[in-house]
Amino acid sequence: MDASNLFARNFLDVRYEDLSKEVVDITKSEILDTLGVTAAGLGQAAAKQVLEMARDWGGTPQSSIIGTRLKVPAPNAAQVNASMAHARDYDDVHEAAVMHPGVIAIPVALAIGELVGGMTGKEFITAVALGADMICRLGLASRPGVSPIHTGWHYTTLYGYPTAALTAGKILGLDEEQMIAAFGIAYHQCSGNSQCVTDGTLTKRLGPGFAVRGGVTAALLAQRGVTGARNSLEGKNGLFNQYHFGEYDRNILIQDLGRHFEGINVSLKPYPCCRGVHVSIDAALALSAKYNIDAAGIKEISIITGAANHQLLCTPFEAKIKPRNPVDAQFSIPWGVATALLRRRVGMEDYSAAAVADPELLRLAAKITATVDPALSSPMGIEPVLLTVVMDNGESFHQRVDLPKGTPGQPISIADSVGKFADCVSFIGMGGDKVRQSIDMVDRLENLEDVRKLIQLFTC
Repeated sequence: MDASNLFARNFLDVRYEDLSKEVVDITKSEILDTLGVTAAGLGQAAAKQVLEMARDWGGTPQSSIIGTRLKVPAPNAAQVNASMAHARDYDDVHEAAVMHPGVIAIPVALAIGELVGGMTGKEFITAVALGADMICRLGLASRPGVSPIHTGWHYTTLYGYPTAALTAGKILGLDEEQMIAAFGIAYHQCSGNSQCVTDGTLTKRLGPGFAVRGGVTAALLAQRGVTGARNSLEGKNGLFNQYHFGEYDRNILIQDLGRHFEGINVSLKPYPCCRGVHVSIDAALALSAKYNIDAAGIKEISIITGAANHQLLCTPFEAKIKPRNPVDAQFSIPWGVATALLRRRVGMEDYSAAAVADPELLRLAAKITATVDPALSSPMGIEPVLLTVVMDNGESFHQRVDLPKGTPGQPISIADSVGKFADCVSFIGMGGDKVRQSIDMVDRLENLEDVRKLIQLFTC
């Protein structure tokens, strides 16, 4: 049986009671984090234009757009919210799969939950946990031993289409045949590449929105009787054969399906930039704190990393030390290091149009060199960094970081998570009692009778 059929059945079979406490707790953390970063994306370039377009299109008021009082058709709401959630590159990440699961599953569950009405907190948690698990499995099983960075695919977008379709289908109450059809309709749309990162363009922010819009539409079409390919993953022209030359691991894809959930390996980001930059930021912050480095006295900075990180985050090098725009900065190890050494912290304000034009930061970034050490290369997940800072007086400081802050082994603290959320939702004017109410409602989400009560807190 094609694995797409197994996933369709798994979405129908799994109930809240099948989830461990660990899965439930991490899923709730993902939900709170995603709601926050979605709010922070309001008004950001590209997401702003998608919102304006959805407003102009109008249509049946089915689902809400975070941070507004606007309701639009469910596929459009999911698209806008996903685009906002990804705009600052602050959303959760599965490091080994190299993708963002929450930005797909959560906007879909919110939009469809509001469309159908009466979705409980338990049903919301279950749909998100299943969506996060599936998209991560798809990424982990693809081209084993080859980094997605080298393949050129943007896995969040590529696998976001079928993940969104099945997440929506579960909440819509589709039967097994309709779920299989939804997967097939979604596969017919699958796309997403990394050229936008190389060129520093705003489409990087829009991939997840395209995916959820396509996936939600697929589920709604399947509900109306439209059929799709039945062997969407392993068929002769299924995704793994068509897009990956038959190079995938079926065992990784389906082992312990319905019992093990990959969401437990999702990380929450402490910094609003590509996850591969985080090890370098941690190294720079550690050096600053340990040696009280005065950025004005820095002579040169050396960054040594693996091949995948260097390809994605250090080339083209001129654009990484002198960003053409905030997207270049979000995907630049040199920029993250320069910011951390100069500011001794890294936040959303450091990836604005004003920040990338800051002459002080540009002067410091110009002192950076970046090279590859094959010993630091990894086919999957985070690659370590070796950072050396040489001072004008001849002193040199060295720091190696293998795993960044926020990984499952060293998660960000509750205080940091709450602080991040409060900072993010300030962009939609939420503060004080509403912040505490939102945090408390997500903390007790399994007791919520209707998720629309949560959504109402984020529409203003």
